[in-house]
Amino acid sequence: MGYFDSLIAFMQKLPGMGHSIAKGRTDSGLWWIKFQLDIDHPLSWRVVQELAFVVNYISVEERLPTAFYPVSPPPYLNGGAREFLSWVIESTTPDFTPNDLAQWLEGRLPAPVDDLTQWEEE
Repeated sequence: MGYFDSLIAFMQKLPGMGHSIAKGRTDSGLWWIKFQLDIDHPLSWRVVQELAFVVNYISVEERLPTAFYPVSPPPYLNGGAREFLSWVIESTTPDFTPNDLAQWLEGRLPAPVDDLTQWEEE
């Protein structure tokens, strides 16, 4: 199994996930993935909220060595969020692998992640 396979397989199941996921590693061993969400999907902002919680702020005292944030080219040159807003998750230490993040997400996001009824708020 490849370095990113488990994380990408998990991410592809998220509601509103776009078709392509870019990925890469730096010379220092850090990694990143970049993806788009269908902002018209009724659960896309819930997905953003869940990812932000786990990736950025799972614990006040022990945060994961990762960051999740939006990226975009200049909107005034390219267009709106439907086409050009992307999201990035990146590691901040080489010891934390994409597989590690996949396990954290699987354990904390609605399960099964591709069952839309599990994402409904009470």
